[in-house]
Parts: sequence; structure tokens; C-alpha cells
Amino acid sequence: MKQVTLQAPFTVNGKGLHTGKVITAEFLPAPDNTGYKVQRTDLEGEPVIDALAENVSSTNRGTVLSKGDVSVSTIEHSLAALYAAGVDNCLIRLDGPEMPILDGSAKVFCEKIAEVGVVQQKADKDFYIVKQKIEVRDEATGASIVVLPDNDFSIDVMVQFDSPVLPNQYATLERIEDFPSEIASSRTFVFVREIECLLKGNLIKGGDLENAVVIYDSLMDQSELDRLADLMGVQRKKVSEFGFIQEKPLVADNEPARHKLMDVMGDLALIGRPLKGKVIATRPGHAINTTFAKKIRKEIKRQDIQAPVYDPNKEPVMDNNRIRELLPHRYPMLLVDKIIEKGDNYIVGVKNITANEPFFPGHFPQEPVLPGVLQIEAMAQTGGLLVLSTVEDPERYSTYFMKIDNVKFRQKVVPGDTLIFHLSFMTELRRGCAVMKGYAFVGEKIVSECEFMAQIIKNK
Repeated sequence: MKQVTLQAPFTVNGKGLHTGKVITAEFLPAPDNTGYKVQRTDLEGEPVIDALAENVSSTNRGTVLSKGDVSVSTIEHSLAALYAAGVDNCLIRLDGPEMPILDGSAKVFCEKIAEVGVVQQKADKDFYIVKQKIEVRDEATGASIVVLPDNDFSIDVMVQFDSPVLPNQYATLERIEDFPSEIASSRTFVFVREIECLLKGNLIKGGDLENAVVIYDSLMDQSELDRLADLMGVQRKKVSEFGFIQEKPLVADNEPARHKLMDVMGDLALIGRPLKGKVIATRPGHAINTTFAKKIRKEIKRQDIQAPVYDPNKEPVMDNNRIRELLPHRYPMLLVDKIIEKGDNYIVGVKNITANEPFFPGHFPQEPVLPGVLQIEAMAQTGGLLVLSTVEDPERYSTYFMKIDNVKFRQKVVPGDTLIFHLSFMTELRRGCAVMKGYAFVGEKIVSECEFMAQIIKNK
């Protein structure tokens, strides 16, 4: 799958939830591998903040990103809409400190994205694939996020409040394509009992009954309700019983749970890669959401690339017979057993290391270790198959090393290991020369890596 950006820019305009200021946000297409970036056009130098979990500075009633003294808040609804649309790269230009709250949901963002459309780019999507259970818990609040391996992305959310109006609710999104119709129109919500404290914290200056669902669940005199309405600068409402207060009816009985699901998705977008896994969130909030995203970000920064998924039961893209038709190597120098995955810009190969390899008696008799130079040779052969896939009649060509750079060996490879090679183009193929980056994995760990240049030459 290829990366995606907007086909054309779009603009939204409205007041900010926290500041009450009228703010314009412009969403622009961005080049491959840009990710999500937010630019403050109202500040000198128009600073840019990467929308990544490590830049989260606060999670009080919204997700706040910061870079130095520059910050931007309430970005989760817009990111959820971009993420659901499969948009990988987007520059968001804001002339204020927060995203407009609009109607308190992601509905307008989804509508605008659908209106301008999206376009595929050249670079491949870089998924973060969940391969084993990942869990983050907050024992103090009882909040948790558990993510399980799955072929696709889905979310289940359970919320629980100490409230007679909103005790327990559940929401689910099985298909991300259903986000615009099932989740996007769910509005943010607040309890009446929280309003005065939030006002004192300058957190809801732009809040009103048009951009939030207000929950009345704690007995108050009408005079106290009128006083809060006056503090917020909204019309007074006579309230005689517990329930939901808003201008428009609830979009669903579980609208608060659906909105929490939206927040989870928006915060997970801060991982910087689309996720493949099943998310189960219990009592989620921006704090636990971004804690989980930060955990994944640490793993991504620790290891530039995830180990490819290897299913030995899956039919290979190229078996050993096809490889021998394309490569001139033979025993004992044919070091690729099969190709399990191939895209326009990358390839994944497999080499099973047995105790019968011809080099082990001399390297070393008492402690057999695969020579590092042969790991690089195996990578080069895998990369050669990628280069050969770019020409017609590949059987009539061979590839040759021209240069090797930045070689690193991280741990030894021994009999019984299965080496997985991931090779990708670093630049476009020019004049028969390819520059590639190669990684060799055993399990989830990188054992070696290098950059190299190879040339494809027609056989005489």
C-alpha cells in the first residue's frame, strides 16, 4: 500500500474550545514521509511542530503538542479524521494556539476530506504491526489500553463514570472505513459539576451547547445553573431532571463512548504510523492514550524498522527455483532461500541457517558463527532480485557491488537461526545504479545492516 495525502487543501474556521478565539486552520497536501505537522502562522518564524507522541506536553481536557515555548492544543479530532481517511502526510497551518472546536466532533473534518479527496503517493505505507500483546495501565484511575495482534485496525472502548446519567457505555469500530458514518459526529461532553473548575482553569472559554453535550447528574438549584450559564456567556436553561443538555439530540445513545473512541484514534495517530492491531481501551483519556503512543514511539526510535512478518505457511513470492533462474550464484554461494514479499521499492528475503553450512567448519569449529561478510552478501543477493524486477527479461541481467557503507553488526548469527532480509531503494534507479538500505533480522532483532550501491549489467 502506498502513502496518501490530500488531493487539495481545505480550510475550517471557528472558535477554540479553550481560548474562545476565532481560529482558521488550513490543511495542505504534504510530500512523502512528512507525517502530520502543525504550523503556527500567527507566531514569528511560523514554527512547525511534529504531531508525534514525544511532543505531547499536556493532556488536560485535550492533547497539547509543544516545541520549546510554542504549543498547539485540541488536535485530536482533526488527527482522528485524517487517520481514518488513510492520510499519512499533511501540513496543518493554524493562526492560533488550538484547533477550532467546530461542533465538538470530527464530522466537519471528515466532510472536508471527502470533499477534496485523497491521492496516493510514491512511498510505501509504513505500518506499525502489533505482533504480541502490548498493555499500558494506570492503577490510580483504572484506565488501560491493550492492543492485540490483528490483520487490520479496530477499536473497542469501555467508559465508566461515577454518574447516574453516564455509568457505563461501550463503543466499537470494526472497520476504519466506517469512522465517518459511525463515530465522526460524536461530540465532546462535560459534566455540569465540572464547569466552574474548568472555567477557572481557562479550559472552556469557547464551550457552549452547540459544541458539547452537557451532562446534568448532580442536584443544583436553578439559581446555581443560571450563574454557570452566565459565567459561560450562554443562554440560561431551565433544568428539572438529570440527563443530557444540548441543542441537538444525541447522535446515538452511546455518543460519549463513541467520542472517547474518536479521542483514542486521534491520540494513536501520534504514533506516526498507521497501526495494525486490535485496540481495547478501558476508561480511556488523553493521558493513557498518549502514554501508549509514547511507548510505541520509543520502540520505533529504538529500531528504525520493524522486522517483517514471516509466515512459513504462506506461498513465497519467489521460490528457490525462481531465484536460481534470476541469480547466477550456486552452492555454496547462493544465500537466499526464498522471497516472501516484494513491493515497488522494497523486497523481503529469507535464509535458513543450518549446521551444515560449508563455512562453519572453519568459522569456527567450536563455535559456529555466520561470517558478517556473508550476511552482507546475502543482503546484496536479495537486493539484486529487487533491482532485476525493474527490467524486462531479468534473466539476461546480473547485478554487481559498487560500494558498501555504514555496515553494522549487532549480534551473531548461528545455526538454527532464520535470517529475514529487508532491502529498499534509498534513491531512484539511475543509469542502472541502485542505492539500497539493507537490514537482516533474527526474530524481532536487527542483527546487521548496511547501505550499498549496485549496478545492473546486461549479460554478454
